Amino acid sequence: MRRGRVIIMVAVVMASTCVAQAFGRFTWGVVLPGARDDLLSGSNTVAGFFGTVNVTAYLLGTLFVSWASAKVTLVGLVRLGLTISTVCLGIASFATTAPLLGIALFGMGLGGAIIWIPAPAIGARAFRPERAGVAVGLVGSGIGIGIVFAGQLATFLGRSRDAVEMWQLVYRIEFSIAVVVFVGTFIVLKPQGQRPAANGGFGGFGALSTVRAWIPTTVAYTAYGFAYILVMAFLVARLKDDAGFSSSQAALMFSLVGLAAAFGGVSLGALSDRIGRRITLMGAFTMYASCGLLVLTGRQPFVAIASLGIGLAFSGGPALITGHIVAHTTSDTYGPAFAAATLSFGVAQMISPQIGGLIADLAGSFTPVFMLSAAVSMVGAAAASRLPRHRT
Repeated sequence: MRRGRVIIMVAVVMASTCVAQAFGRFTWGVVLPGARDDLLSGSNTVAGFFGTVNVTAYLLGTLFVSWASAKVTLVGLVRLGLTISTVCLGIASFATTAPLLGIALFGMGLGGAIIWIPAPAIGARAFRPERAGVAVGLVGSGIGIGIVFAGQLATFLGRSRDAVEMWQLVYRIEFSIAVVVFVGTFIVLKPQGQRPAANGGFGGFGALSTVRAWIPTTVAYTAYGFAYILVMAFLVARLKDDAGFSSSQAALMFSLVGLAAAFGGVSLGALSDRIGRRITLMGAFTMYASCGLLVLTGRQPFVAIASLGIGLAFSGGPALITGHIVAHTTSDTYGPAFAAATLSFGVAQMISPQIGGLIADLAGSFTPVFMLSAAVSMVGAAAASRLPRHRT
């Protein structure tokens, strides 16, 4: 494949993951305070439940992909997921009731899973096998770029509007971008030479069991799913409610997370190509735990440093796990295998925001939420230590 064609294709896949994850899922962390006060009666518990609605749909999306991967090509799945995500971004842009917002968040979670599972393989297989870590990291960096955009957009809009007025405008702008990306997938991404995957067994676990060290890999991904969302969903609220940050200051820290995330997948992926995924993933989990605790200082420059570290580990962790699965599967087994691994990840992130919101309301602080995230991250580091010691 010609280099120019590869660059354009990877750029479109990056943009698709940006819409699926940064816009459709992680923007909720930025707009949560405004949406909470506008439609959810100011309740962190209800806001956490809405986060749970989003990740529950993500879980259902993984089940769908494990079934649909035997019937639809990887490119076809990306197009389908982007259709759902784009429509539901539009719904969120004009939602006037909590139930309608919930429907939109549900659809964005569903579409996010349908896009994210096939996207890394499309990117990785456009590169040479020895550069798979970089390729997967590039695809994931689209999420970081989108988070930067969402945070900076909220910061800019927050200078002239309060949080209640601002949150839907953020979604409206993202919806406009999603429409452009949607058109781009039909122009650039072609399923030439692709075929649906072979049957991967119930829920894809038959295919997953062929992956080397699949149990610790799945445990690590599950720990990541529980730990990361506690920080991503409540970082802005923690800084505003507990540390006295303004809306624009808190959104700026979220943008720093996204800025680092834009480079985290690529940098840690490249590092893993040199020293191995095992030690790199252990470091990523340890970094996430340490930086989550550093946020609790509530003081600068520690919060800014922590935000950068969180972003690096946030995008680097799943890129490393995905790269391991890509390296140990074929075109026939990747789709159902990664869907099965994502299933446990989806369960963890489904229950995580609800638990976090409840803990915050009971404790009157987000401190125990971030401490829980750090503890679970270290469980992930322990699981990562069981991955193969060689570099692939």
